[in-house]
Amino acid sequence: MGKPDRPWSVPVKLDDVPEEGLTLHLSADAPAREAIARLGGLTGLPRLTADFELTRQGRGLRVVGTVTATAGQTCVVTLEPMESEIAEAVDLVFSPDAPVEEAGPPRDPEAAEPPEPLVGGTVDLGAVATEFLLLGLDPYPRKPGAVFDPPADGAPEPGPFAALAALKDRGASGGE
Repeated sequence: MGKPDRPWSVPVKLDDVPEEGLTLHLSADAPAREAIARLGGLTGLPRLTADFELTRQGRGLRVVGTVTATAGQTCVVTLEPMESEIAEAVDLVFSPDAPVEEAGPPRDPEAAEPPEPLVGGTVDLGAVATEFLLLGLDPYPRKPGAVFDPPADGAPEPGPFAALAALKDRGASGGE
């Protein structure tokens, strides 16, 4: 298990990736899944796997693959527990020349993705998988078929100031 902000760490050094590339299948262990579930506000994370193809790209590394998971969440309509299946595609380039991200002007959304920094010649594939899992979570999960039904009578609920409005109306009509 890693640091609190990196509960799953699988570092791979650029020097360990042969010229013909490297294929990796990763599966997070129970302590890492529990920590990631806490980090993501999940009720559980029974499965988290990642399949990556790593290839050298200049002085850097390209990581292509898929992160898949079964995430325990709570339905926003019924408030019942549910499981969501996550499948997120990954296609990143890591370069030693990429700047480490700092606060600055917003990036042009139409521009090509800039490379990620390759720090110390190492890519942490566990951190990549965790990030893509968290990005792939539905912030408002719904169980299949769950529909929010508004109050049946159709009349709007009286707000907290309804009594004051009634007093004001009574006073304005001279009724005392």
